[in-house]
Amino acid sequence: MLRGLYTAGSGMIAQQRRQEMLTNNMSNLETPGYKADQSSLRKFPNMIATEMSKHNQPFSRPQIGELTTGVYMQDIHPNFRQGDVQETGNSTDAALFQSTVPETEDGGPALLAYEVQNDDGDIRYTRTSSFTVDGAGLLTTNNGHYVLGTDGEPIEAGSEEIVITDDGTVTDTEGIELGQLNVALIPDPSQLVKEGGDLLRYDGEEAIGTAVGNDEAQYQIQQGFVERSNVDPRQTMTELMTTMRTFELNQKALQAYDQSLERTVNDVGRIQ
Repeated sequence: MLRGLYTAGSGMIAQQRRQEMLTNNMSNLETPGYKADQSSLRKFPNMIATEMSKHNQPFSRPQIGELTTGVYMQDIHPNFRQGDVQETGNSTDAALFQSTVPETEDGGPALLAYEVQNDDGDIRYTRTSSFTVDGAGLLTTNNGHYVLGTDGEPIEAGSEEIVITDDGTVTDTEGIELGQLNVALIPDPSQLVKEGGDLLRYDGEEAIGTAVGNDEAQYQIQQGFVERSNVDPRQTMTELMTTMRTFELNQKALQAYDQSLERTVNDVGRIQ
């Protein structure tokens, strides 16, 4: 009976974590470039139930069947599907479209992302396409992270009156080149980890290249547009309701086990 408590309890914990993930997706529905998280549930290894009898030796007990030992959320990983684009008219917004990219070892597509610098000076990556210009005239994300050019340095835009071409070249209104956005080619997107503030950290062993001047990676940058979040609100709401109902079913099962234990202790074990 205690195994049943553990099984129901593990189900409740797994569904609670899944609900937190889905709720976070819904809260970032309007966040430019946000990639929805998705998860996978795995069950713990099953146990073999055998018949308990003093007449049977430990190694000759007949098997009754398998007994599940619960479920857990194995991992959370982003879905890097391209989101819809929205026109903003802002000169500092630059939506990134990837058309042709090489395949990963798993057969999926590689990922293109802008290269940025975090507050500690480390290289990070982002799919956000909503930029701004700080007080020093440097091009940054809306969270204040420097957008890097192909030379590895922050792009000095000077002001928001800039022009961004299809290949990411940044010029002023007079056509003077200020830099070029570095579009990183990430060979294994499954090794990207969200750090918050639209930043992605790469933990893979394979080296990251660049899509600039790379014939194997075709992309296009469109000024005045942003890539919206790829969260599907209808699907997410459906999954939220399913998760809540599954949580409640496990909760009722746990309450039933608890009531049975209470009767066992207070009624069955009572000395008349």
